[in-house]
Amino acid sequence: MELTHVVAAIITKDNKFFIAKRAKGKHLEGMYEFPGGKLLKKETHIDGLKREIKEELNIEIEIKDKVGEENFKDDIINVKIHYYICIHKNGKLTLNEHQDSAWVTKEEFKNYEFAEGDKDIISLL
Repeated sequence: MELTHVVAAIITKDNKFFIAKRAKGKHLEGMYEFPGGKLLKKETHIDGLKREIKEELNIEIEIKDKVGEENFKDDIINVKIHYYICIHKNGKLTLNEHQDSAWVTKEEFKNYEFAEGDKDIISLL
């Protein structure tokens, strides 16, 4: 199975982090994640992350720093997820691809079930 590169936005505001619940019918449905998605061919991480967040949340972000990357493979996917700290620049947040979302503190992460990869990166925040 070919490795797919994925970018994810760890969007912060007022010492909280934005998390989104994966939609019904999607792989890992019902689990929380940091939003993002697959890179297109020849697309940079920055361009891909801005595009994905605009598509998924209808907002523009400012990308600050890369905080890490995680590999995850199961029977369906083989991904390397690249995580970036971001801030909400403008736009009204709209869930176009998720069934729920929350702004949570680091301490509240334990109250949510995260998709593989995303739950591993939490320790770096």
